[in-house]
Amino acid sequence: MKTQLLIITALESELKRDALPRNVEVIYCGIGKINAAIASVKAITQFEPAHIINFGTAGKVNTKLFGLIEIGKVIQRDMLTEPLAPRGKTPFCDHPHEHYSLGGQYCCGTGDSFVTAHDRWLNDKQIDVVDMELFAIAAVAHQFNVPWKSFKYITDDTNEHAGTDWQKKVHHGQELFLDKLHSLLM
Repeated sequence: MKTQLLIITALESELKRDALPRNVEVIYCGIGKINAAIASVKAITQFEPAHIINFGTAGKVNTKLFGLIEIGKVIQRDMLTEPLAPRGKTPFCDHPHEHYSLGGQYCCGTGDSFVTAHDRWLNDKQIDVVDMELFAIAAVAHQFNVPWKSFKYITDDTNEHAGTDWQKKVHHGQELFLDKLHSLLM
């Protein structure tokens, strides 16, 4: 079953299925890079989308950001294999170590951990926000040659309160994303 647009998001608490237009498919991949990769492969194979949009929540590293932002680039923040390769790069792998979307200006660092403290490397790499799925989604989209966009709603300040703040705000970005989606579909 082919579709023009496929939305991939981690949890239904971030984006309710019944809030979406009927002609838009949504897949809930679960939390983390492995879940996101498995779900993305299955979804691309099943729906053969022309485009993918990832929507989800993120913690901010760039203190000036708030609300809904569009991601332009994503890298891995937790690939730590030094001295075999610099942080963020998978050793002995010729796949890209960063992926670029169809638009957006902000950089997202994906990793399988919740960021609850300052990490100088994130600032050094000019990472604006952190999440737990986008790099995997973008990597799979790259393998299948499917263009993608990503919108992140900022829920927390990547500090000791990040988990509590995320739980309180996980659903706050839905209306902003639906407005953005509506403008994209017009």
